[in-house]
Amino acid sequence: MKLVRYGPRGRERPGLIDADGVLHDLSAHVSDLDGAALAPARLAGLRRLAPKDLPTVPGRPRLGVPVAGVGKIVAIGLNYRAHAAAGHTLPDEPILFLKATSSLCGPREPVRLPPGATQGDWEVELAMVIGKRARRISAERALDFVAGYCIANDVSERSYQFDRGPTWDKGKSCDTFCPLGPWLVTRDEVPDPQALDLWLTLDGESMQRANTADMLFSCAEIVAFVSRFMTLHPGDVILTGTPPGSGFLRAPPRFLCHGETMRLGIAGLGEQRSRVVSGG
Repeated sequence: MKLVRYGPRGRERPGLIDADGVLHDLSAHVSDLDGAALAPARLAGLRRLAPKDLPTVPGRPRLGVPVAGVGKIVAIGLNYRAHAAAGHTLPDEPILFLKATSSLCGPREPVRLPPGATQGDWEVELAMVIGKRARRISAERALDFVAGYCIANDVSERSYQFDRGPTWDKGKSCDTFCPLGPWLVTRDEVPDPQALDLWLTLDGESMQRANTADMLFSCAEIVAFVSRFMTLHPGDVILTGTPPGSGFLRAPPRFLCHGETMRLGIAGLGEQRSRVVSGG
């Protein structure tokens, strides 16, 4: 299933995208697409619904963050071989950092660079959304705890990340620095998360193009690893790292400018489109 939240900010309704790309309303069956709605039994119930029996939503409403009430965003650094090899030593285990949940925004909304930002950067990433509580689980069982997958853009202000102390979080957590969506694709429709093409363009110019097969640590390994250090709850989001092509590693470096447009996508998971706005 492709699950969405649509409508005005703060008043989003749950929806489903059918095989023909038509949006249907789910609010008669679930109040919101929060952690409780992502439990395996609840998703199984939604999966039994026939889209033709659901109300059709007219027009092109705003799409919000596809998951409500995200408790935490855990991100993985340097997780693609080609990206990590460009000036870094390959890590022995996943590098973890957090993005503030206040950085979340919809997949078609502006990315606002904070006042004084000079090194705004892009990172297309596969995101996993947790569907049931995970604590110290094995990699062999880890994907059973994933409700589904979606696209994330791990937007960064590199001057905050690298030039203002040793922690990354301040350069990763500005408002609008985590566009998520357009929809959540349930795990049953993604048989192999390690075989997905992903890409990003800036004003039509290709910046990133790779496949999740290049990950150093697989999705299953990441979920298991994170669960050793913190309990994962339904609705939590994990960003799995970005392939090469980010602006700060280009020669010469290239950073986001006011008025530019980022487009990014992952095979089977849809596409984002974000306009860059300065001084937000």
